[in-house]
Amino acid sequence: MSSSHLSPAATLPDGLAAGKAPRRAGMGRRERRGAETRLRLFRCALQLIAERGYSNVTVEQITEAADVGKGTFFNYFESKDHVLGVMAEIQLRKMREALLLGGNSKRAIHSVLHHLMLRLVEEPGRSPSLARAFISSFQTSEGVRSIIGSNMREGLKMIAEVVAAGQERHEIDPRLKRDKVATQLLQTCMGTVLLWSLHGEPALEARMEDSFQHFWRSIANSSREQEP
Repeated sequence: MSSSHLSPAATLPDGLAAGKAPRRAGMGRRERRGAETRLRLFRCALQLIAERGYSNVTVEQITEAADVGKGTFFNYFESKDHVLGVMAEIQLRKMREALLLGGNSKRAIHSVLHHLMLRLVEEPGRSPSLARAFISSFQTSEGVRSIIGSNMREGLKMIAEVVAAGQERHEIDPRLKRDKVATQLLQTCMGTVLLWSLHGEPALEARMEDSFQHFWRSIANSSREQEP
């Protein structure tokens, strides 16, 4: 069974739905094929998880959907848990990009954090079923929690640095602890996705916009006129 039977990849992360791995300079044909196979396995796993739930998907089903042998799966992932580790890598990359943007003194931290929060919910926000599947995987798999937790700790440090930049520029209340603000940002994102996943309405983007405004008002430097 090939992956062509799966529903459209609307639930896939940006840059992954096209079905082609990004080409890097110096990457040979063998490396490109390996990257494309890993991507295909990830895409099929994500779609199956969204449709059936994490605990109801097996490695055999993933490899069958991707039309590769079971041994091929383990060339790229240690276990099913590590497939979701790709999602953690994507999220971590977004936090790293925010840190770079925060280092640009011409970019307001308000704008950086707003952009980051919207970006962080893109993947789970592809569909309520996918969001519920992710939440379920955290609850049922110690492996997934370990992988996500490791990336989250690293990501929190990056967000805290962005917050520190905001305090230095007098956008964020200097009395607040930067690590607490970073944690609050992730809690806001995760809580918003959780509530949205229950019904799917209103649209997640609208929910996140509202959540961000409340989040920003709670951390903004009141002694300085802030963006609305």
